[in-house]
Amino acid sequence: MSSPHRSARPLVPLLLGLLALLDLRQELLLLADHITLTALMNALRSHPLAIAVLLLLPSLWRRYR
Repeated sequence: MSSPHRSARPLVPLLLGLLALLDLRQELLLLADHITLTALMNALRSHPLAIAVLLLLPSLWRRYR
């Protein structure tokens, strides 16, 4: 028998990725309008946790699969 927590595990990386993208939404819109080094550096400096989550998402998928 599988536990109820086992079926919810794949949702963890999905939820984290979605929340990271929502946090970066405004920065991504600015970058889509004008890709500049200043805008990119501002996004990296202002949202380090969201960037880290997006970079570690493949590892999270393997971990929670």
